[in-house]
Amino acid sequence: MKRYVIEQEFGIDELKLVESDMPQPGPGEVLVRMKAASLNYRDYLMVSGNYTRNLPLPLVPLSDGAGEVAALGPGVRRWKEGDRVIGCFFQCWPAGRITPEVPKTALGGALNGVLAEYALFREGGLVPLPEHLSFEEGATLPCAGVTAWNCLYKAGLTSGDTVLTMGTGGVSLFALQFARAAGARVIATTGTAAKEGRLRELGASDVINYKAVPDWEKQVLKLTGGNGVDIVIEVGGAGTLLQSIKATRMGGNISLIGVLTGQRGEMNPLPAVMKGVSIHGIYVGSREMFEDMNRTITLHKIKPVIDRVFPFGEAREALHYLESGAHSGKVVIAIP
Repeated sequence: MKRYVIEQEFGIDELKLVESDMPQPGPGEVLVRMKAASLNYRDYLMVSGNYTRNLPLPLVPLSDGAGEVAALGPGVRRWKEGDRVIGCFFQCWPAGRITPEVPKTALGGALNGVLAEYALFREGGLVPLPEHLSFEEGATLPCAGVTAWNCLYKAGLTSGDTVLTMGTGGVSLFALQFARAAGARVIATTGTAAKEGRLRELGASDVINYKAVPDWEKQVLKLTGGNGVDIVIEVGGAGTLLQSIKATRMGGNISLIGVLTGQRGEMNPLPAVMKGVSIHGIYVGSREMFEDMNRTITLHKIKPVIDRVFPFGEAREALHYLESGAHSGKVVIAIP
């Protein structure tokens, strides 16, 4: 079978397409014939060597993929051959709080990922693919979808809340869709005028161009009668966190997941203290969250937003496209 690996050198153009032996499922394992994989910013950082270089090389990258069950290892009862499934980002986080052991089971990092024709999963590290979704659509869910879900419900989302999202990446668009499905108002930011219309089509009540309005937090306050939003999906990181705090209501919540503006920076914590703002670090989520999210996706027939699908042989081109920032929604790789 064919698979992509980070062998010795990091970098998109160093990613190798190689022939490998077919993996065999051991006890409690499931072999999946992969049909699609999707890209996250974390995957770009991983391949380029900017996430961590302490990886078990050679490594198959990418955490998110969907496919069909091809074979079962001894003792597997949850699945049968031919089932349409999606892999969980963490192979061993069924429910409850995250523990120090969970990150050791992350696909495309601690464990081999899904950019391959076949991949092994733990029996409990899979969920069913919703019937109305294609493999390409299902492949977008494990990291971006579950992260967005965790962001909203960790913050206590309820109908009538106002949510602030940033940009048109996968997490932000999923958060917009899920918030609207729950009856919440969404204010979205973007740096591209061409993307404003798409955000409104997906349900954003107001869109702020942060390049045209650098002090966008003031506009958020104006739109909320001076109160601020209930929940912020903070994907910018150090460069936008202070503005997010200013845009949040007293006692509001910020779900912090991103480093798009950089991983370093100093911030005065006093504004968060004075407003009683809760800041939650979010690291994807559990299988239970994934299953809860899929019930909502099925009920509302939510369709993930896919920007572009690349063929398997153009995985490096797909990563370069993600790197460019030109996408609006998810970038997907179809696997034959």
